[in-house]
Amino acid sequence: MILYFLALVLFVMGLYCLVAKKNIIKKIIGIVITEYSINLFLVLVGWRKGGIAPILLKGMQKSEIVEKGVDPLPQALVLTSIVIGLGVLALMVSICLRLYEKYKTFDMSEINRLRG
Repeated sequence: MILYFLALVLFVMGLYCLVAKKNIIKKIIGIVITEYSINLFLVLVGWRKGGIAPILLKGMQKSEIVEKGVDPLPQALVLTSIVIGLGVLALMVSICLRLYEKYKTFDMSEINRLRG
């Protein structure tokens, strides 16, 4: 139960960075923290105490696999999410660099003021 609480704390910390910070880099870090907290939660949903990965349960009966195996679907979803998140992160950083080249600042309020 404590692990679910820690995932929630990470999620709230990421949302705080998104809402309260003015710096674009800090907002990107908040998005990444939020994404990883969701990934952690998805892995925790598929986790079972004393569970073993299904690939290691060869030669066992189906009922034993159901009792001892963890759910591999959330792990596959998290792997996909990590790859997509990396692409989105690269896009956010490239847009951030373009904004810095144009406005010479990372501050959102300054960029809104300079935009006119």
